[in-house]
Formats: sequence, structure tokens, C-alpha cells
Amino acid sequence: MTESADQLRTQNTEGGETVSTRKAATRRGGGDPGTRGRTTIADGVVEKIAGLAARDVLGVHAMGSGVSRTFGAVRDRVPGGGKSVTRGVKAEVGEVQTALDLEIVVDYGVSISDVARDVRENVIAAVERMTGLQVVEVNIAVSDVKLPDEEDDEPEPRIQ
Repeated sequence: MTESADQLRTQNTEGGETVSTRKAATRRGGGDPGTRGRTTIADGVVEKIAGLAARDVLGVHAMGSGVSRTFGAVRDRVPGGGKSVTRGVKAEVGEVQTALDLEIVVDYGVSISDVARDVRENVIAAVERMTGLQVVEVNIAVSDVKLPDEEDDEPEPRIQ
């Protein structure tokens, strides 16, 4: 029978007295349980986090180039295709660091440098908080500006 450090062992002595002694606990495996093993995070996980964080920034109209948005619109219409939150995001994930490349479309009239700075800050905060990885760089390519009178690349659904 094994006993923990909190359990007492009682025994009777020759004179009928009961003596309690604490048995020392034995640790199995040694070391802090939080440091046993390794955690790996897939590139796609970091890409999803970064994509959602970038879309949350005011002034970001869409993610990805025109071609990728067009293919994405088609994929979104296929049953089970779902929306791709990783569109316009590429991540390289190492053991403790990650680097990200984002391609965004901004709304007309916003300061591109301010939007890029806000995207960078939001993405770094979200990725580092959720994954514990150090974000070493976030490269942002602005591929287009959405004009107010322009139609979206993604057409309206036929069924309403």
C-alpha cells in the first residue's frame, strides 16, 4: 500500500501506546509536472489566431489578395467548405518563436501605417498570449484598398 505525505502511519508499541509517524512521500517521475513532455503548435493554429486578430482591427476590409479572396468566396459557397480564417496569413512556427506574413486589404481613407501598426500589435498580443510563442516578426503586405463605391469581390448569395 502506498501512502502520501499527508497520511499518517500508526503503530502500537510494546507498552500498548500508539505512535504516529509521517511517511515521506516519494515522487514519481521527478520534477514539476508542467515541464514533463513537449507541446507543439501547428502552423495552422497560429495562422487562425493571427487571422482573427488581424480582422478585428478597424480599417482592415479583408485578408488575402484578390485571387485568394475569389477562390475563398467559391470555397465558402461549397457545403462544408466554411470560411477560411487563415486566408492571407502564413506562419512559420519553431519551438519557441514564430514569424508571420499577412496580406491585407484596407478601407479607403484610413492611414495604412496606423492600420498596419494596429494589426501588428493585435496579432502579436493574441499569438503570444494564446500560444506562449515569441513573435519575432509580423510582415504586412497591403495588396489593395477597398473604395467606397467598389463592389465586394464576393458576390451576394443567390438564395436569400
